[in-house]
Amino acid sequence: MSAFDIVSIGEPMVEFNQTRPGEPEYLQGFGGDTSNMLIAAARQGARTAYATRIGDDEFGRMFLALWREEGIDTSGVAIDPHAHTGVYFVTHGPTGHAFSYLRKGSAASLLRPEDLPLGLIRGARFVHASGISMAISACACEAVFAAFEAARAAGAKLAFDPNLRLKLWPLDRARAAIAAAAAMADYCFPSAEDAHALCDRDDPDAMIDWAHGLGAKTVLLKLGAEGVVVSDGTRRERIAGFKVKAVDTTGAGDCFCGATLARLAAGDHLFEAARYANAAAALATTGFGAVAPLPRPDAVRRLLASR
Repeated sequence: MSAFDIVSIGEPMVEFNQTRPGEPEYLQGFGGDTSNMLIAAARQGARTAYATRIGDDEFGRMFLALWREEGIDTSGVAIDPHAHTGVYFVTHGPTGHAFSYLRKGSAASLLRPEDLPLGLIRGARFVHASGISMAISACACEAVFAAFEAARAAGAKLAFDPNLRLKLWPLDRARAAIAAAAAMADYCFPSAEDAHALCDRDDPDAMIDWAHGLGAKTVLLKLGAEGVVVSDGTRRERIAGFKVKAVDTTGAGDCFCGATLARLAAGDHLFEAARYANAAAALATTGFGAVAPLPRPDAVRRLLASR
């Protein structure tokens, strides 16, 4: 039996989320796509662990307390006395939410292949990373590929979310690195927005064909409020979104990924896991911040039963 269901590699970030558009009022929370994903998975009952670096600062200590409270193993978290924990701000306006980052030189961006907790990674059923995990620095990108190679050699399944952030790297470099990671992935979780930028296609089926063409075995295309399209290479199914009172979509895609992997680890088949995760992601939009609204199983099952 594997020691953990899911191990993720990436960067946690302290979040300051604007609560009223145009007003200087911010709610402090927690973010970082990989941290969000792990918390979402842990809340669904998965055994999770994080491979990352944080600063020896108050924000880093807040993260350690959060992960321990959520039941996430922190033995793979290194504390850097010379670098800071990343921070970002979310503002809201007529076109949706926008992000501003204070992450240059963050502790997580200094992660190198030789820093990886390989025992942790080799003992996981699923090893997860994202395009952001790779984009924060060249050495972090190398670390993700080293982790994927070690995990695959140990028999783990690989999960990858492209999570394109063009503020972090140019499109050509992003396309190359994301294509290489997707080629290794057993489960690939692109959003329609990211897939359009990466492959210049508009049709969801064409986007899924593109991801399979890279080598991704299973593709779960996130369509936001419209739901998801899931393909295992043979069967393809569109799962409609749920109508909820959305106030903040931050972290919804991360929630979908975490809930999917948690349900796969629990023994659900792919399409059943995706339907569950689709409901979880909808609930994640009903509160402010990336972490606070991440749902528990009873709430997810109530929403599923309402359809």
